[in-house]
Amino acid sequence: MATQTRRLNRVDLIKHDGTAAELPFLRQEVDERIEALLAEGGDDGDLLANAMRAAALGSGKRMRPLLLMLVARDLGCTSPGLIDVACAVEMVHAASLVLDDMPCMDNAMLRRGRPAVHVQFGEDVAILAAIGLLSRAFCVLSSAESIPSAVRTRLVCTLSQTIGTQGLVRGQFQDLRGGQRSADEIATTNELKTGVLLGVAVEMAAIVAEAGDDVAHSLRAFALAAGHAFQIRDDFQDSGDSAVTGKDTGKDVGKATLINTLGSDEAQRRLAAYLREAERHLAAAVGNAQGTRRFVQGLFDTERGGIRLAPERLPLPRAGACLEAH
Repeated sequence: MATQTRRLNRVDLIKHDGTAAELPFLRQEVDERIEALLAEGGDDGDLLANAMRAAALGSGKRMRPLLLMLVARDLGCTSPGLIDVACAVEMVHAASLVLDDMPCMDNAMLRRGRPAVHVQFGEDVAILAAIGLLSRAFCVLSSAESIPSAVRTRLVCTLSQTIGTQGLVRGQFQDLRGGQRSADEIATTNELKTGVLLGVAVEMAAIVAEAGDDVAHSLRAFALAAGHAFQIRDDFQDSGDSAVTGKDTGKDVGKATLINTLGSDEAQRRLAAYLREAERHLAAAVGNAQGTRRFVQGLFDTERGGIRLAPERLPLPRAGACLEAH
């Protein structure tokens, strides 16, 4: 209880506007909460618990949980339950990376600047750690504080659909077995691999914030466009330096990516177009609120020639009241 009080008091002191000064504090909150949530998994000598923590903690950008919290705040919601909802999404993301890195999948040796989980702990432990993270994520989500039970049920259903055969699982399968594909087919795979988890982050933020259907629709469209942009950015990074990216590079050689299919210039053009589309839908959802906008912009400011989102000055939409249990 003391840890929870300290965490919430620190957040209360932060100006919640998505500025660069705020983000390190938010990342720290996410890291500390995940560490606390995974502490129940075993002691320091527990290999499985250590593998789960290695997968979920570290130098990740925390893009998905931060996006969830910032969108919710832009919609006027500051429920204390948001942190646990955000951490559940990050645990799912971490589990997916463990599986993606496996020798039978992408066969990656490096993740976030460190050896991949299967390299550190063995393939058997890595598989079990991924399952453990998925299980823990749904436990955390189903018991998130200050959120009504009916809303938690809706959140659990939404997240589970994202993982399944029409979401992350399908995207990875298509990436591994798709062969040569058209640009549209590659975009569909990218949507499933990257866009759906960004999409569920903003959709779950809208659910907790009790946003209207029009706002939720605009947020889903924003996440879809942003997901395509992030995937193209990652494709460009695949040709970079692993010391900078923190993960294996050159893994896309021979794979069907937009860069390999359309060339670097056209991929660059599409990246810029997706960012413009993302901004348009974000403005429709949150108006002039800056938290989400500044966060997303910060991820792209130094990428691909300094492409920027150029927000239009729009009135704030009516987002609805934040749902909390009474």
